[in-house]
Amino acid sequence: MADAQTQPTYTKGLDFEQVWAAIMESRFEFDRQMKESKDEFNKRFGEMTNRFGEIVEYMIAPNLKEKFKEFGLVFQRSNKDTEFADFDNNIKFEVDIILENGHKAMLVEVKTKLSTEDVKDHIERLEKMRKYADLHNDKRTFLGAVAGVVTPSNVKDFALNKGFYVIEPSGNTFNITSPSNNPREW
Repeated sequence: MADAQTQPTYTKGLDFEQVWAAIMESRFEFDRQMKESKDEFNKRFGEMTNRFGEIVEYMIAPNLKEKFKEFGLVFQRSNKDTEFADFDNNIKFEVDIILENGHKAMLVEVKTKLSTEDVKDHIERLEKMRKYADLHNDKRTFLGAVAGVVTPSNVKDFALNKGFYVIEPSGNTFNITSPSNNPREW
């Protein structure tokens, strides 16, 4: 190993330590820029996925009331992106689409690619809705539906077995599959 007296001198009078420091500084800057690029990519990709989900909501929301009539469910109102909050009881959640009448409400979760985790999250959302409704003297029955542009067959089966209606695109429209047994009510 060379000592300080035998280290080569680089052009412009730079010694090894200075060159090494410059390389390390460049590497740290490169790593920082790569992390920023990755973060920016993830942010943009997330925004794109959310936008795609919004498009799906806009595609199905206007016709959902009509489609659910085929199942004997008549809803007079439909709202998108509805937030519920009861800060005194620490309950806060959002519903992508809610269909309502005086006796029932259908909470619909919309995803680009539906997963079993999304179905489990929707069960929790409906449980929060039931708790929120009970605290606010809302005696309606709540039903659940999940919609996905891409719904793997195992996820569809899981959702149906959990008592959810499953909404899937079909050509220029969409189809609704009824739960395997009776729809679950909350």
